[in-house]
Amino acid sequence: MNAPKRILPVIVFSQFAVTSLWFAGNAIIADLQSAMNVGIQKTGIVTSAIQLGFITGTLLFAFFSVSDRYSPRKLFLVCSVLGSISNLLIYLVAYNLFSLLVLRFLTGFFLTGIYPVGMKIAAGWYKEKLGNAIGLLVGALVLGTAFPHLLKSFGGSLPWEQVIFIISGFSLLGGVTMYLFVKDGPYISSGTKFDPRAIIKIFKYKKLRSSALGYFGHMWELYTFWALIPVILLYYLKSNTIQLNISFWSFLIISSGSIGCTVGGVISKKIESAKVAYAQLALSGFCCIISPIMIYTPTTVFLAYLVLWGIVVVGDSPQYSAIIAQAAPKELVGSGLTIVNSIGFAITILSLWFVYQFLNMINISYALMILAIGPVLGLISMRSLIFKTKLITS
Repeated sequence: MNAPKRILPVIVFSQFAVTSLWFAGNAIIADLQSAMNVGIQKTGIVTSAIQLGFITGTLLFAFFSVSDRYSPRKLFLVCSVLGSISNLLIYLVAYNLFSLLVLRFLTGFFLTGIYPVGMKIAAGWYKEKLGNAIGLLVGALVLGTAFPHLLKSFGGSLPWEQVIFIISGFSLLGGVTMYLFVKDGPYISSGTKFDPRAIIKIFKYKKLRSSALGYFGHMWELYTFWALIPVILLYYLKSNTIQLNISFWSFLIISSGSIGCTVGGVISKKIESAKVAYAQLALSGFCCIISPIMIYTPTTVFLAYLVLWGIVVVGDSPQYSAIIAQAAPKELVGSGLTIVNSIGFAITILSLWFVYQFLNMINISYALMILAIGPVLGLISMRSLIFKTKLITS
């Protein structure tokens, strides 16, 4: 059965709209300094709160088989509504850092019904071309993550209250659009039971183990880099006494990752996903290592470097899911992806905390080198995938 032409564009738009909730707090963090005594140095804590909420929600949704018990599109709608409300409450009831963190945690929890469930909705319609669909969905996630920074850049200083209202309304629109225009597809699967022992079973399969470890290295770098982009730009401006629209360039750098996801998906049709992931992880690791040099380059070169980093830092993400989904036994796919994703997001919290400990002690460009730990270990873990691919194709 061929999916109607509207299905994929609607899913991609809805994913983009609702995932704009993800970095809504980061985009306005500087504005909250006076309102809630939350400065730019608290960005890592605010990001960690939403990551922790997402991890908690992912495990609970999987344990109780929530997306199997209920229609995915209805679940997507409910979570978009609740996520929009929790975001709006930042304006209505948040008055200090603690209340902000609680609301960010709740937003992350409700995003559990958006990102993974959106992929399940796509899987219900696409069987042969699911890899390409996942690439587009992750690209939509990247654009959604960057969107609050674009809003904040309008007019140079769009009030943070308006950013909150617009993001909440946009998220609600995404959920309603999905519900109205996308029905449950013919390939919707159900009845898969969550098995917490899946991670032990998965690590018995060498290909899955290598892919999972590569993904963990990727996640060590990804969200910490995204969270630090405004800080990196601010440091560069102060060091070079120039002016830039930090919010606009934060949007541009993060959103450029959608190129890496989309192009990587297209390339993976011709070569192995492992090779695509390996190449992008190597490039992003290289960007980490050369950061102390690049911080002193001319503005054009420096911005081009950050955009390139933005492209490759997330472009490998869909490929890890594709490798695990294709290589795992059928009974392990759902639980395996859930647990691997949860561990990956837990690693982002550790990375954020670890790197932020160094920001007050060393130059930020040297702190960025710490992010290279993830890609280096990930590349070492993935060598067997590349070597095996060469043996198969030779």
